[in-house]
Amino acid sequence: MGKWVLVVLALMVASMSCLAPCSASSFFKDKPWERKRPILSVPTASSSFASSSIVLPLQGNVYPNGFYNVTLYVGQPPKPYFLDPDTGSDLTWLQCDAPCQQCTETLHPLYQPSNDLVPCKDPLCMSLHSSMDHRCENPDQCDYEVEYADGGSSLGVLVRDVFPLNLTNGDPIRPRLALGCGYDQDPGSSSYHPMDGILGLGRGAVSIVSQLHNQGIVRNVVGHCFNSKGGGYLFFGDGIYDPYRLVWTPMSRDYPKHYSPGFGELMFNGRSTGLRNLFVVFDSGSSYTYFNAQAYQVLTSLLNRELAGKPLREAMDDDTLPLCWRGRKPIKSLRDVRKYFKPLALSFSNGGRSKAVFEIPIEGYMIISSMGNVCLGILNGTDVGLENSNIIGDISMQDKMVVYNNEKQAIGWATANCDRVPKSQVSSW
Repeated sequence: MGKWVLVVLALMVASMSCLAPCSASSFFKDKPWERKRPILSVPTASSSFASSSIVLPLQGNVYPNGFYNVTLYVGQPPKPYFLDPDTGSDLTWLQCDAPCQQCTETLHPLYQPSNDLVPCKDPLCMSLHSSMDHRCENPDQCDYEVEYADGGSSLGVLVRDVFPLNLTNGDPIRPRLALGCGYDQDPGSSSYHPMDGILGLGRGAVSIVSQLHNQGIVRNVVGHCFNSKGGGYLFFGDGIYDPYRLVWTPMSRDYPKHYSPGFGELMFNGRSTGLRNLFVVFDSGSSYTYFNAQAYQVLTSLLNRELAGKPLREAMDDDTLPLCWRGRKPIKSLRDVRKYFKPLALSFSNGGRSKAVFEIPIEGYMIISSMGNVCLGILNGTDVGLENSNIIGDISMQDKMVVYNNEKQAIGWATANCDRVPKSQVSSW
């Protein structure tokens, strides 16, 4: 289906995602771990929830695939589906044979919906709609429509079905969760990849992590670890990480629908660029990172200044990404050009003198194209309709564990080996 971009409509999930070439599904896809006390003063979560988590392996990469995906089993009997894990949207949906009026080609047969319809007045249904525009034309079912900024869309009804999962303590579970039966899809302009649907990981009530939490299965925490070499893992709950090893920053209270730390300052090679009011959103549905027009212009100017006199020239014939450079011979690895580029960072205030710094090394904003050029994986978001928003996409979250703790309203991160799933551990934070 492709990683799309959500826009806010009357009858849809409010979300943030990006546009092609990253093909994202949401609106708007280092240092070693350092032990430290948490920088946030927040109440302890309830101990009534299991300390165990759910861990799911990821497949894919930023380039050349352009997406990460997770395999989930749904239904009775359970069948596998490829889903795009998207922290920028709430609703999980599958292309569905209801029958399907319009569906895109995937590697799996269309989902056969259960007969367990979510009624129109159900709180989960109501959470998908704005209260002023929520009309129950058919009280027995919940209709939904999501539209994407690239012209893509999904239309369907909300159902409940079984999601067989395994906890990290070894216990199998079979929760019934609400998902969208999407019977009319338009892929829009996003590039094709074999997705059966979207895995909504946002902050809303209908998101998978919220539903698992409300059933007392895990705490309301979701996180991911994207491997720059491909793959990684996704997790629900707080049983696999030590919170004292992560850098934390509060989620913005002004933007409750998104995983946003609010406004940050852009750093280049450890120094401020002078840009201090950048509204930032973490979005796993975006393959690449997006800066607004001002930040993008500042960044590209700094890069071009650094490259002056260096053996790299702009590669006008490489359309992999908007801005690429070629060397005297084909570039095989980022190691070959590391000395020509400087690290980036975004610095966030924590309400006092301390700062939470999200570091972006060269691997977090550059790729090597199939033509042997080095390309900038940060795009101009203003050009694709994101206005002044700045999106941290998959490329900049590679080789980091990123945690969205909805109970403590905080986002945390730390450099990590995403090849290795951490052992389950009880969190005392």
